[in-house]
Amino acid sequence: MSDTEFAPEARLITETGLDLRIAQMIEPLLQSMGYNLVRVRLSGQNGLTLQIMAERFDGTMTVEDCEQVSMAVSPVLDVEDPIDKAYHLEVSSPGIDRPLVRKSDFEKWIGHLLKCETSVIVDNRKRFRGKLVSASETGFTVERDQPGYGEELTVEIPYTALSEARLILTDDLIRDALKADKDAKAAAREAANENEEPQDD
Repeated sequence: MSDTEFAPEARLITETGLDLRIAQMIEPLLQSMGYNLVRVRLSGQNGLTLQIMAERFDGTMTVEDCEQVSMAVSPVLDVEDPIDKAYHLEVSSPGIDRPLVRKSDFEKWIGHLLKCETSVIVDNRKRFRGKLVSASETGFTVERDQPGYGEELTVEIPYTALSEARLILTDDLIRDALKADKDAKAAAREAANENEEPQDD
């Protein structure tokens, strides 16, 4: 399946302030190149670091991809100049214990452990940890790993209440993430080979 067959999908979780402004500058460019923006974060690490997390529409991200993204966004950031101090640009893949920022992320990683925070109280809490058991158009269900006294084992969290979510690193997650990456790369190779085959007259 080629990147062109993946339609860009809006993020459920977006930045605020300067991070949001930078995200809005670079996201259309990344999508035109076949990448999804995962997260933008400006931190005080190593002086000042602008971290851009991205991945291909098929979920893969190589070192070469990171370099391509870096070379593409640098001129945009130089022209727009949103950061008035010297900073270090760092482009990375989401990693295995990745942030979940799109509905498709939740659908893809059903069965794995996650931790998340909500912006409003859901079922008397704002922090949850447990197994992602299902995902729908409007929200996802977590089976808590340590339900409190009187709490239901499962809780449904609406996407509209979500402020942050990420996978928890486990052996099962590492195995499934590596398999997903291998399958996506194999599919990309197959698509490239099909495109190279000579057409019959």
